[in-house]
Amino acid sequence: MANEVSTEAQQSQAPDDRKLWDVVLGIYGYPALLLAHKLGVFPLLEDGELSLSVICERLNIKARPAESILSAATALGFLSIKEGRYSLTAVAEHYLLKKNPSYFGYMWDLMIENDQVHSFKSLERAVRTDEPQVYGGTGVYRPEEVQAELVRRFTRSMYSMSIKSAFHWPEVLDLSAHRIMLDIGGSSGAHSIGAVSKWSNLQAIVFDFPLVCEIANDFIAQHGMQDRIRTYEGDMWRDEMPPADLHFYSTVYNDWPPEKCSFLTAKSFNALPSKGRIIIHGMLYNEDKSGPFAAAAFSMLMMGWTEGKSYSSTELSAMLDDAGFCDIEVRPAFGYYSIVTALKP
Repeated sequence: MANEVSTEAQQSQAPDDRKLWDVVLGIYGYPALLLAHKLGVFPLLEDGELSLSVICERLNIKARPAESILSAATALGFLSIKEGRYSLTAVAEHYLLKKNPSYFGYMWDLMIENDQVHSFKSLERAVRTDEPQVYGGTGVYRPEEVQAELVRRFTRSMYSMSIKSAFHWPEVLDLSAHRIMLDIGGSSGAHSIGAVSKWSNLQAIVFDFPLVCEIANDFIAQHGMQDRIRTYEGDMWRDEMPPADLHFYSTVYNDWPPEKCSFLTAKSFNALPSKGRIIIHGMLYNEDKSGPFAAAAFSMLMMGWTEGKSYSSTELSAMLDDAGFCDIEVRPAFGYYSIVTALKP
């Protein structure tokens, strides 16, 4: 009898099971947003609120699946519902309508087009083999093996995920002493666009593969920045870096293992002049890698796509210190992003 009472007491004091359900429900709940995006829910609501029946009619889907998708989008803060009519929230208006410069939909397109990469089986293979699974296991940073259209879509998605944060991180640092920013592995050029928009003293160079530079030039032209940003075709692993007094890397370190990140750090140190600055922009782990969840999940994303992972500020700072940099600082930037920055003596 005493054992029964003890067991009952232990059960009553146990934590509830919501965290377990969050795993199961997240597998189904988050894809609902990608489905809403692919079906065109957000542009459908661009001109105003609509009822469930009208949404079903215009999307040609039945009420049960429509309600499930719309409810998930509402619960996650992308839609609101009032008196049975759905409308866009400010987040959806800002990031999920193509007319807006901060449109994030291209990144969601990339996830949809490569859904096999984040399947359980694919991630299991990535974990067991420690190899990326994207594009049939060839990885994404081998342009010679990837069709041109894939590179275009990938670069467009990088613009989509970067352009908003690109206008925020330049506000947390004084860059008035710098003249030329080298955006290494700069992809779409979004961060160059953001930096020169904030700092009138800056010119920028987007350093990437030839086809990527071609696409970056389109984005640069869209922002009217051709006179302040140029592209430079090359391979950051093999080619000499063009002269600059500010080196910028956004999520580039996340793509590679520590030894390759250390190589890039040393290469930047050797290329920069005295008082030159390096900036590493990305999502950071807590120092003990207990989280945050975004950095941990981003590290899993990297398992499927690249050779890299998320890093803590301590790890990145150690790389900078080992290379010879000084005055190392860590600052929050925008959303989940932070910057780690340092100067060459």
